Amino acid sequence: MTGRMKKQASQPPGPKKSLAERIKKDIKKNYLLYLMLLPGIIILICFKAAPVGAMVIAFQDFSAFKGILGSEWVGLEQFKKIFQDPYMLKLVSNTVILAVLSIVVVFPFPIIFSLFLNEVKIKKIRHAVQSLSFLPYFISSAIMVSILYTLVSPSYGLVNKIIEFFGGESIFFMAEPGWFRPLYIILQIWQTFGYSAVIYIAAMMAIDTEQYEAADMDGANRWQKMWYITLPSISSSVIVMLIISIGNIFSVDLDRILLMYNPSVYETADVIQTYVYRIAFQSTGFPDYSYGTAVNMLKSVIAFILVIIANKLAAKYSETRLF
Repeated sequence: MTGRMKKQASQPPGPKKSLAERIKKDIKKNYLLYLMLLPGIIILICFKAAPVGAMVIAFQDFSAFKGILGSEWVGLEQFKKIFQDPYMLKLVSNTVILAVLSIVVVFPFPIIFSLFLNEVKIKKIRHAVQSLSFLPYFISSAIMVSILYTLVSPSYGLVNKIIEFFGGESIFFMAEPGWFRPLYIILQIWQTFGYSAVIYIAAMMAIDTEQYEAADMDGANRWQKMWYITLPSISSSVIVMLIISIGNIFSVDLDRILLMYNPSVYETADVIQTYVYRIAFQSTGFPDYSYGTAVNMLKSVIAFILVIIANKLAAKYSETRLF
């Protein structure tokens, strides 16, 4: 046996397979998995990768009749128009205010909710509350806004009925510019906090229970265990979610805003995405696809830079980073 093993060890290894051969072998072995992956790859190519090439129209005076190849090349003219547009500052301001409110108000809400839900010791109650909080995520924005309209209606809405009961006057919430942002944030909390909380609850499930047992032996109360054990243990998840939120600082829920806003609330409701939508699809004349693409491209570049900065800060002040 020893001689045979020495003989095998002395034999030179076989020729190394090329990358193409290894890929072919892997596909042959796992072809069913690749077939399952194929629809997702097709969707990714058609709706994510392919449209990137069409962004070249931001550097053209694009005409739908001439197409991309026939349209006139204008270089950075569309981007110059952005900085010359007097309305752009208002759009950026409205977008950033909504995004900052989302980070400051909406982002901490699921963290706080998951921390308190983790303290509920009766499993049935905890699971029931978690399921109920998760349900609004599956409700479409159209239905959520319809529910909101019903609640704040100036004629029959429950909110106005309560205001009138206490001697106040009915308020037309959906036509008041000052009420648009609070209503938008309330809807965002209602629809997303249960989904976001799942991420933090999953992180809490991985916490070693011995840490809590040791804290009990040291006489720590629930608040102290929450502050010194639970919250530091999920800090990595919190930082990752915060970086993603910062990357979406110029992104808002376009469907929700389009359903909520009207000309009377443009002052606070008009954001970059709605402006791009109007000039690209609702123009009174020919749609200005080139200018809309340029605005959206500039927004994406700024968001990407913010993600890089947030990631660098996260790597500097913690052990968590995305890349």
